[in-house]
Amino acid sequence: MRAPNPDHQAPEGFQYFPPPLEAAEPGPRRTPAEEARTLLAHSTVATLATTSEDGTPWASMVVFGTLADGAPVIFVSTLAEHGRNLEREQRGSLMVAAPITNPDPLQSGRVTLAGRWEKPEGAREEEAREAAYRAMPYGRTYAKFGDFSLWVLNVDRVRWVGGYGVMGSDDAAAYKAAEVDPTAPNADYAVEHLNDDHADALLLISQRLAGYSDGTAATCTAIDRYGMDLSIDTPRGKAPARIGFAERATEPDGLRAATVELAKRARG
Repeated sequence: MRAPNPDHQAPEGFQYFPPPLEAAEPGPRRTPAEEARTLLAHSTVATLATTSEDGTPWASMVVFGTLADGAPVIFVSTLAEHGRNLEREQRGSLMVAAPITNPDPLQSGRVTLAGRWEKPEGAREEEAREAAYRAMPYGRTYAKFGDFSLWVLNVDRVRWVGGYGVMGSDDAAAYKAAEVDPTAPNADYAVEHLNDDHADALLLISQRLAGYSDGTAATCTAIDRYGMDLSIDTPRGKAPARIGFAERATEPDGLRAATVELAKRARG
């Protein structure tokens, strides 16, 4: 659960969640570009949007790889409509969705990258080819056929959505400069471990650090290199909170030390 974007147009008088009883500064989050780079680094399936000859928007499922600068790579055939579309019109977009873990799929993260596709050349072509082969088990076989081509998306714009009213945008420079979160592969385990074995610590964190002194239970809903998201039960209703780590985690196993510090801070 995350706090909705304050620009979301809610009915007058509507309250999303009970506010904290004590002032608490929300912890930092990954930028839209960081969210996008991290999601793409751990995905290989996307929806490709191209434009057909008659102007019809055309959506297709594709397998993709990723270059070192975050640029997506696809290996497609002109036997497919999207392959023919790219030969004629290189503008397009790619949508990548996170695995659905919520009963409501729209509460899961997804990102759309828009830009212009190009056929890479030189060293970039070699990098793109290897990235495509890693994503496509039969890529080396397809490469022998004349109807297949490599395409790399030069990203102009990033749009990330993390759930209802939780979203943001970044540009090409921010996307290229963003880092993949090194803790992402361990995040699901960390969430499960915290909820199964440290419910008391999560409640104390919600009471002492998130400002919900009337909290009766707390569940970790997400975690990353900057902090964790909590869903807090209170007599006034359920509320989301973001708790920041003292320092961002820089190693894949950095979540343990970061959460231990949070618990110590809450107890202190």
